[in-house]
Amino acid sequence: MRRRRLLLAGASGVGALIMTLGLGWWRSRGDVQSGSSLMPLPIGEMSFTLTDHRGATVKPSDWIGRPAIIFFGFTWCPDVCPTTLGDITLWLEELGHDADRLNTFLISVDPERDTPEELAAYLSNFDPRITGLTGPLGEIERAAKGFRATFEKIPRGDGYTMNHTAGVLLFHDDGRFGGIVDYHEERRFALPKIRRVLK
Repeated sequence: MRRRRLLLAGASGVGALIMTLGLGWWRSRGDVQSGSSLMPLPIGEMSFTLTDHRGATVKPSDWIGRPAIIFFGFTWCPDVCPTTLGDITLWLEELGHDADRLNTFLISVDPERDTPEELAAYLSNFDPRITGLTGPLGEIERAAKGFRATFEKIPRGDGYTMNHTAGVLLFHDDGRFGGIVDYHEERRFALPKIRRVLK
């Protein structure tokens, strides 16, 4: 518990330092431009098969009947991902038992490194209601296309990093798109958006 709180505090500090980057959903490099008519599809119209961090097969049709929070990221992410997962953890804690009605997912954009085991270890630092998803690159690309998310592998030094959409996507229990929480959006704005899809 202490380790998780330290990680959340550290993530929030890092987030404050990079807040000026403005990495919102429509503003992330390579994302859909502001004012575009392209919005995420209803979950019921998507088709992909991924594996969760416990080894179970997951399809979007499994999500119908519960509101959903979706975030694209990866375990080697130095700042945006731990900050956002820290924010999601705090949102879920504040929502209390209502958060139990949500499907909350991190979809990895780095299947080369993010095995189910790697995701499980990483997510142990955050709220246990967050489920990590990974799978073949083609399936992740299909998922990203349905959610209108983007990601790109960027060489760096002797390795690489991943550029990706930074917003948190919200969906109603019938699979309808319910809105976006921008990167590092204040809790006083984020929580009402989540509560709307919970109704």
